[in-house]
Amino acid sequence: MVLLLGPSTFFSGGRRRSRELRIAVAGDASTGKSTLIAAMASGSYSESVPPLLPPTRLPHNLFNDSVPLILIDTPSSLDKQGTCNEELKQADAVVLTYDCEERATFERLSSYWLPELRRLEVKAPVVVVGCKLDLRDDSRLVSLESFTSQIMQQFKEVVTCIECSAATMYQVPEVFYFAQKSVLHPVDPLFDYERNALTDRCVRALRRIFVICDQDMDGALNDEELNEYQVRCFNAPLQPSEIARVKRLIEQKVPEGVNYTGLTFPGFIYIHNMYLKKGSTETFWTVLRKFGYDNNLKLRDDCLPVPSKKAPDQSVELTSEAIEFLNGTFRLLDTDKDRSLCPAEVDKLFNTAPESPWNDAPYKDATEKTSMGYASLKGFLSQWALMTLLDPTLSLANLIYIGYSGNPATALQVTRRRSADRKKQTTERNVFQCYVLGSKNAGKSALLNSFLERPFSDSYTPTTVEQYAANVVELIGGTRKTLILCEIPEDGVSKFLSNQNCLAACDVALFVYDSSDEHSWRKSRDLLERVVRKGELTGYRVPCLLIAAKDDLTPHPRALLDSVKVAQQLGIEVPIHVSMKLDDSSYVYQKIVKAAEHPHLNIPESETAKKRKQQQQFFYQSLMFALVGAAVAAFGLSVSRARAIKKSSVT
Repeated sequence: MVLLLGPSTFFSGGRRRSRELRIAVAGDASTGKSTLIAAMASGSYSESVPPLLPPTRLPHNLFNDSVPLILIDTPSSLDKQGTCNEELKQADAVVLTYDCEERATFERLSSYWLPELRRLEVKAPVVVVGCKLDLRDDSRLVSLESFTSQIMQQFKEVVTCIECSAATMYQVPEVFYFAQKSVLHPVDPLFDYERNALTDRCVRALRRIFVICDQDMDGALNDEELNEYQVRCFNAPLQPSEIARVKRLIEQKVPEGVNYTGLTFPGFIYIHNMYLKKGSTETFWTVLRKFGYDNNLKLRDDCLPVPSKKAPDQSVELTSEAIEFLNGTFRLLDTDKDRSLCPAEVDKLFNTAPESPWNDAPYKDATEKTSMGYASLKGFLSQWALMTLLDPTLSLANLIYIGYSGNPATALQVTRRRSADRKKQTTERNVFQCYVLGSKNAGKSALLNSFLERPFSDSYTPTTVEQYAANVVELIGGTRKTLILCEIPEDGVSKFLSNQNCLAACDVALFVYDSSDEHSWRKSRDLLERVVRKGELTGYRVPCLLIAAKDDLTPHPRALLDSVKVAQQLGIEVPIHVSMKLDDSSYVYQKIVKAAEHPHLNIPESETAKKRKQQQQFFYQSLMFALVGAAVAAFGLSVSRARAIKKSSVT
């Protein structure tokens, strides 16, 4: 296949980079750093080069990629080591030099320089360069390949080893071409040297590209689809004879790479493997970047138009259009029509994404599953709602990975501020987040497990990190809302409350206590008071509910009476008694959603706040009386003056 290279764009870390590319040149003293830079900049050798050059800018059109290069000469003296370290940290690529005539300078690369780069946490690719090649006595040294193979095996950040001579200009431009190429077109994200195969993430990216190009979804790229792929990536069409020649080549090498319809995915993989074997990483990256990938083989930020929240008490939800797409995707994946997705079907869903986003915390085991451990439709949609709430960028990226073809800007929406909801006494949210607090062994985890319809367990395992449970709650009348419970461990409450905006994302705060244990109640009451103070201090006041758990046990009299008294004093509902062991908690989640739907109710008010409000009311009343009195006095004065004027005129 004849593929024409278009101009590449510089991407790194998911962002389009408009600045120049910085290449730091480092190494032992007198290895030829400054002479190498001077020769590259002037195109000729000079014997009178200063010991340390200022930053040197190369013409932007020096290489095909048209990216400006800034060559940074670094000092070798110990007293300027700090300056050298800072330049290395800021570099996009590092050129490490050694003297071809002095073996000790090469050995210093592995004994000092490369370990030092790791200590400084320099992530830039490294090009090892032997300078002064014209002075080397080749009869005394082994070949470059055997000389450098060990260092490349030990230090994976070394991408290329090359020798050059500034005196003869031999391979001087190649040094900086390879440095630039290591940044713009890195091999490591594409190829696994240990397995001698494409990386898993690279294969997943190519599978997504293949699926996008396979417009008729028959599992193969026909001639028309191949030509559209070529035009999209390289702005040049393919001739029928070229397509036929490529198919014959692939059929010889990979028989399953071509079928009667066209090029299959194994054949598509083979083509891109050829790029690497020929050293054409530029071609490979041209394809990937045309489909939005950055150097980490993830979609670039400019491909992800995530709506921004203007206030901490706003959240992001899926739009109805995105939810409709997910419903359709679920039905397509559910090939056996059992209304659930097995782990293999979920893995298939994300085989065009860099990895499955639900294999790790906080998403793993955060939603409802069937008795077989499969994902139900409710669990599937709740998982997406949770991911959208916690990480909208990740959610949108994965929507696109799995085939969302609508306008990405219409997939997510920002909700109204919670403070505005309280003023309007209603909310338009479809996803509610509820914080679950309480003492250890109070029943918080059991509340989350019951929400996900998991069987009750008497065994107790302390929660050490935040845990999530997300599910759909069906209300009277058929309305459905997604409720997300976030359990905050007792030991993590202080850290949680230290965040100024910790309550901004909360729709309802639950305070769970063991109704048979007075200590548990006291702890929950203390937590409630702390949250109330935090809300009044920051302005993020939230509805609060008390949950009296373990109702199957004998209630503690003092906890029973005191909890009712505290609720009445704070102006919130009396405690809700539940028993997860008796499985009577289903109505609790409806009450939580009801509290979230009426954000102006169940907002506790401390005695301090009440007194402050009374003082404000008294002040406003006093001010009103004063204003009325002043107005009456002014009116009386005006009347008196009018009478005096009238009397004077009569006289």
